[in-house]
Amino acid sequence: MKNSEIVELSKEDLVAQLKEEKAALNKLKFAHAVSAVENPNVIKAARRNIARISTEISKRKNEAKTQETASEA
Repeated sequence: MKNSEIVELSKEDLVAQLKEEKAALNKLKFAHAVSAVENPNVIKAARRNIARISTEISKRKNEAKTQETASEA
């Protein structure tokens, strides 16, 4: 998933996507532990997608906090 696609998603969609990506990563890890995964770079890509989504969620939280702080002042 590209970063431009992640930015377009709503907060609820981001949380749902994060949950799906984490579940997929766990399945990949278990599959890799049992027998070698055909393309181990898929695990790396899944971790990076999780990081991108988590970063966007925290970025939006920080923006909301700064807006609240600015409106209080």
